[in-house]
Amino acid sequence: METANLTRDETAARSAAITAHRIRVELDLAGAPERARTGFHSRTTLEFDATATETWLDFIGESVERVVINGDEVEVEYDGARIALRGLAATNTVVVDAVGAYSRSGEGLHRFHDPADGETYLYTQYEPADSRRVMACFEQPDIKASYTFVVDAPAGWEVLSNQAAVRTEAGVGIQRVEFAPTLPISSYITSVAAGPYTRVDGEWQGGDQRIALGVFARRSLAQYLEAEEILEVTRQGLDFFAEAFAYPYPWGKYDQIFVPEYNLGAMENPGLVTFTEAYLSRGAATDAQRAARANTILHEMAHMWFGDLVTMRWWDDLWLKESFADYMGAHASAAVTRYTDAWVTFAARRKAWAYQQDQLPTTHPIVADITDLEAAKLNFDGITYAKGASVLKQLVAFVGEDAFFEGARRYFAAHAFGNTTLDDLLVQLSAVSGRDMGEWSRAWLETTGMSTLWLEETDDADAATRVLVQTDPRPHRLRIGLYAREGERLVRREQIAVDVSEERTSIVVPEADLVLLNDDDLTYAKARLDERSLTAVEESLSAIDDPLARALVWSSLWNATRDGDLDPRRYLGIVRAHAPLESNSGLLTGVLANAAFAIRHFLADAHRDAEQRSWLAASLIAVWDADDGSDAQLSWARAFAGASAYDDHHAEQVRELLGGHVPDGLVVDPDLRWQLLTALATTGHADAAEIAAELERDDTGSGRTAARRALASRPEADVRAAAWEAAWNDLSLSNDHLDAEIGGFRAGGRRDLIAGFDAEYFRRIGDAWRSRSIELARRLVLGLFPSSDTTDAADAWLAENAEAPAALRRLVLEQRDHLAREIRVRAAQD
Repeated sequence: METANLTRDETAARSAAITAHRIRVELDLAGAPERARTGFHSRTTLEFDATATETWLDFIGESVERVVINGDEVEVEYDGARIALRGLAATNTVVVDAVGAYSRSGEGLHRFHDPADGETYLYTQYEPADSRRVMACFEQPDIKASYTFVVDAPAGWEVLSNQAAVRTEAGVGIQRVEFAPTLPISSYITSVAAGPYTRVDGEWQGGDQRIALGVFARRSLAQYLEAEEILEVTRQGLDFFAEAFAYPYPWGKYDQIFVPEYNLGAMENPGLVTFTEAYLSRGAATDAQRAARANTILHEMAHMWFGDLVTMRWWDDLWLKESFADYMGAHASAAVTRYTDAWVTFAARRKAWAYQQDQLPTTHPIVADITDLEAAKLNFDGITYAKGASVLKQLVAFVGEDAFFEGARRYFAAHAFGNTTLDDLLVQLSAVSGRDMGEWSRAWLETTGMSTLWLEETDDADAATRVLVQTDPRPHRLRIGLYAREGERLVRREQIAVDVSEERTSIVVPEADLVLLNDDDLTYAKARLDERSLTAVEESLSAIDDPLARALVWSSLWNATRDGDLDPRRYLGIVRAHAPLESNSGLLTGVLANAAFAIRHFLADAHRDAEQRSWLAASLIAVWDADDGSDAQLSWARAFAGASAYDDHHAEQVRELLGGHVPDGLVVDPDLRWQLLTALATTGHADAAEIAAELERDDTGSGRTAARRALASRPEADVRAAAWEAAWNDLSLSNDHLDAEIGGFRAGGRRDLIAGFDAEYFRRIGDAWRSRSIELARRLVLGLFPSSDTTDAADAWLAENAEAPAALRRLVLEQRDHLAREIRVRAAQD
């Protein structure tokens, strides 16, 4: 439906003509457990003022049954995405009766039947524009209203929304729950969840304010909930933000719910934050995993102010909430939780996402030009989140933390419950810092790309004088760390603070074994190591005490490898030497993932098999050498399982781990078991019967998804063909099951089994984009893009499809660029 893709211009015109006041949404979810029932009744009553006689409401569902305007029933004019409203008065009440569709894609009202106990669970996910799959609405962030939700659901279910329930009426086998009206919010952050969720209650008290806390998960996952830790982080965050922002938490209660088959990490619905169940480990979990969960809890909590209280006018300014929340997640983690190394993980992993995104041909300014909803959907990316947060960290270095937070306080006070643009924030920051933020904005928010920094020797008689060179010149405040060997350690002995803005800047840098540009990670730039420094880290990286310095070194090595400036074999040698000694679990997790990626994508064919075999052996040794029960032991076990899907040299050892022959302390939980078994299946060492037996052992939602992937991973041409057909044609697949089919199709890097589908991919993607939801279409376009030896097929498609939807072309362009980079890096080794 072309009318489903709302544009910036038309929604701006609508918000100029419409002032919404109150919206009441009544949902009949009592029949949700009936698998044959595909839809639910939705009645929306909207009270609003209008200066135009015509407008439209947004709704995507099975049908629109009835429309009443100011007491008069009118003919339904519905094209599948928009409901026309005509004959409007200055003040209006519109009632829409419709039938929404239960979702399997994670968009709208998602329904999940839990195979572990047969229970049914519902939750909503809307951003950027899927509340229209549940209710008739004005689907744009700058039309706010007070929402009241009324939900009919089976008796005994937990029924949740943004506000607390004010009335519950019991019927025969059903209940009707009415919730308190919200304060003014946008449609995309309204929320409903219902099902027999396990509930753990708590409370936070700050001054005179008491906030009820709730943590929820499916009953079959209750034993893995770790509710007390989640509540502790929640209280710590509320303590921090209430004081830092000087604005009381405004949303009444604070519920957090972990939901199945979720497309995101989390969503900041005020009063009812949703999280992926991936944050609940079914057995062993590393400290890095818990730190990531804490960071996400705090990220979403920051949104209660940045995004929910004050909301961007349109998706151009998505960064106004996401960049700030990303920054605040790390900042608050380091400030008030036990995860004090949050900036370490940010430097090594979060910024890697930004660096990768910013080198694509589709990169965009942090303040982006978002013309429509399809473009908005794709801009939840490394620029909007991680680059934006990196730039804010650099801003704090410029203006100081006190001025930064005072600017935020004034911003909330000036715009509470309203909508803003970039200029509204810059005004406040300029006022408190005494600086013209316009120049900073033009340099950092309104440009693309990044600087690469390195030192050059000079002919100056003073050997300590060097030239700091930067590509894409922009102003940087940074520190240069000088590290020297002291016994077996590599220790910082001096640090130089510099401000640079020109392409070449002469500075005095005394000799050192390791010269680390951007020490302390204040700015956003790729920093190269000189050859002496590279030799030092090759020998002594793990001897650097400071984890943030190690993070910056690991980051520099990875960026150089991706750019073709460091031979992947040399990078992998450094990883094999120093990753087993890496004590920070967040760094280790990222390094192991990068090493695996380098083997599969950046190594020339002539070197890949030998390096893969070395990596497999190194990971197995590390599993047994790691401290018993340590995060490192578990991380290496996962790395070994992943490597075993590409090389069966240690299939016997994989089988032994599955059979219980494990090093002391290693917990082989259900998820690790599936990873090991899938590796065997991928290399032809486990068949369908063994997969079925494992599924009988773990007949859960996660188990069924894993079994589907394992079955699709078997190295047989007809199996891979079946996975291909299922991915494109089986419309009953949920989002997670679609991923499983795609993952199985590509398992083990077996191009010999799947290269024949390359041409068909390009024939199919246009139809998929038109017929599938954007979430599922995106998974198909990204997940099945051919890893061929040339970019010819992609180039041809782009040349022949200049009129294809911009969002689809963007995805193909990005995948084409990733492939071109891999080909380029591999060719440099010949």
